[in-house]
Amino acid sequence: MPSSREKPVTDMAIGREAFGGADVASRSRVLRRMRLNDLGFRWITRGAALAVLALLGGVIVSLVVGAAPALRAFGFGFLIDESWNPVTETFGALAPIYGTVVTSLIAMAIAVPIGLLIAIFLTELCPLWLRRPIGIAIELLAGIPSIIYGIWGLFVFAPFLQRTLQPALIDLFGNVPLLAAVFEGPPYGIGILTAGLILAIMVLPFITSISRDVFEAVPPVLKEAAYGIGCTTWEVVRHVVIPYTRVGVIGGVMLGLGRALGETMAVTFVIGNAHKVPVSILAPGTTISATIANEFTEAVGDLYTASLVALGLILFVITFTVLAIARYMLMRIERRAGA
Repeated sequence: MPSSREKPVTDMAIGREAFGGADVASRSRVLRRMRLNDLGFRWITRGAALAVLALLGGVIVSLVVGAAPALRAFGFGFLIDESWNPVTETFGALAPIYGTVVTSLIAMAIAVPIGLLIAIFLTELCPLWLRRPIGIAIELLAGIPSIIYGIWGLFVFAPFLQRTLQPALIDLFGNVPLLAAVFEGPPYGIGILTAGLILAIMVLPFITSISRDVFEAVPPVLKEAAYGIGCTTWEVVRHVVIPYTRVGVIGGVMLGLGRALGETMAVTFVIGNAHKVPVSILAPGTTISATIANEFTEAVGDLYTASLVALGLILFVITFTVLAIARYMLMRIERRAGA
C-alpha cells in the first residue's frame, strides 16, 4: 500500500497525464482544422483558375458560333476583301484589320521610347521633389476614361493637327518618292495618324508606370558598382538597368500594345470611320473595335451581325497571337539568362 506521503505525488502524476492527453487531443483538432482549411483553400484557388479557363473557352465558343454564318458565306476572302456594303450584304475585314494594325504600330512607335525615357528620368535623374508630382500626373493619365480622350481628340487635338502638324508633314515629304504617298492628301485633322497619336497618349502611362516599377527594383549595389568603376549614367542604364529589367519592360510594352489593339471609343471619335485601306496615314480609316461599336446596334440580318462578330473573333486572334509571341520572347530571354 502506498504511504500517505506518496499519495500526493501519485495524484500529481495522474493529473499531468490527463492534462497531456487533453493537450494532445486539442492539438490534433487544431491540426485537422488547419488541414481542412488548407485543402479548402487549395480547391478554391484551383476553381478560380479553372473558372478563368472556362470563361475564356466560353468567349471563344461564342465568337466562333456567332461568326460561323459569315465565315461560311465569305470564307478566307473575308480577310482580304476591302468592301463593306450592308445593302448588298458584302462584307470584308481588310480595312478594319489594316486600321487596327497601323494605328497600334504608330502608337507603340511613339509611346515606347517616350515611356522608357520618362521612366529612366524618374528613376535615375529626377530630383526627389519632382519625382512624386510627375508620377502622380502619369497615374492620372492612366485613369482618364477613353471617351474623354475621344472628345478631346475630336474637338481639340484634331483641329490642332489640321492646322499645324499635318500641313507640315505634307510639305516636308511631298517630294520624297516613297514617303509622299504616306503623307499625301488634304489635312482632314481626323484620320489614322490622329488615332495613332491618341492611342500613344493612352498607352504611355502603362508603359511608363511598369517600366518605372521594374527600374526601381534593380538592386542599388549593381548600379553603385557600375558607378564605382567610372560608368556614366547612360552606361549604367544601358548595361545594368535595361538588361536586368528587360523581361518586365517587354511585359509592359505588350500590355500597352494589347490596350492599343482593343481601344474603342477614343479611336471611334477621331479615325474617320471610313471602310477603305488608305495608303496615306492622314486619310480617314477604321479599326475593328470602331466598326463594331458604330454598327452593331444597327446591324439588320444574320449575315451583317455575323460579320461583326467575325471581326471580334479576328481581333481576339490578333490579340492572342501578339500575347503568345510576347510570352515566347519572355521565355527565350529567361532561358538565355538562366543559361
